Amino acid sequence: MPRQTAKDFNPEVLKLFDKYVHGVIPRRDFLKSAARFAVAGLSAEGLLAALNPRFAEAQQVSGTDSRISASYVEFPSPKGYGTVRGYLVKPAQVNGKVPVILVVHENRGLNPHIEDIARRLALDNFIAFAPDALYPLGGYPGDEDKARELFPKLDQAKTREDFLAAADAIKALPEGNGRVGVVGFCYGGGVANFLATRLPYLGAAVPFYGNQPKAEEVASIKAPLLIHYAAQDERINAGWPAYESALKAAGVKYEAYIYSDVQHGFNNDTTPRFDEAAARLAWQRTIGFFNSHLRS
Repeated sequence: MPRQTAKDFNPEVLKLFDKYVHGVIPRRDFLKSAARFAVAGLSAEGLLAALNPRFAEAQQVSGTDSRISASYVEFPSPKGYGTVRGYLVKPAQVNGKVPVILVVHENRGLNPHIEDIARRLALDNFIAFAPDALYPLGGYPGDEDKARELFPKLDQAKTREDFLAAADAIKALPEGNGRVGVVGFCYGGGVANFLATRLPYLGAAVPFYGNQPKAEEVASIKAPLLIHYAAQDERINAGWPAYESALKAAGVKYEAYIYSDVQHGFNNDTTPRFDEAAARLAWQRTIGFFNSHLRS
């Protein structure tokens, strides 16, 4: 069966799914509203199942790949929840010191897709660390619905401190060259923007379709930014004009791309919202950006 894409779904269903994924509406409301778009052989439940991730099918790099070394590690977070736990992935053969990238997940915690992203970065000769914001609540539960239910229970002030602590910890890794970048997706894109306002040593930040920081915080950004947006993402894009104005006013170096005819989440290759061409281009730009700003 050919892989489904966003074009296989009514645009209104995709809007409903976006609201459901981001906690705007509960599952029952998605199912009730999506029922009118059900077709022969595919109920509202079937639509939801078709839109949910398929991690195994999309995996690009196995956790046992001999080219990488992967493990779960913990770092102290004195101002956060106390401990940060995440997935640390290194190239199996590190020649010299290499940059370190903090990988920030969507609003479901450290799921298999984000772990795969970390492994992909290791193959491009970076050390990648992907924290699990849900660790204080038991960690990613292995189920996307349960993860979404847990996420609102986090104290986001403490969670932000955990991400700051994680960045400080990986900056000091002995195999690292002392230069730190961050890439984040959706919720993680917002965290990437936040970290740029708080970490003067940050070498590069790449938010994918993330919420923007407050205009008054933008002047604190020292890192160059590479910003990715989806054209069909009204919710996130609404904040871009004010953000861009603030970036220009503050003299922040940035590149911004709005990818035409794609949905929020277009880089996530586990769901039908994935757009192969846009994701490939955005990722090539991301790796090039990190290479340019984080290597000697």
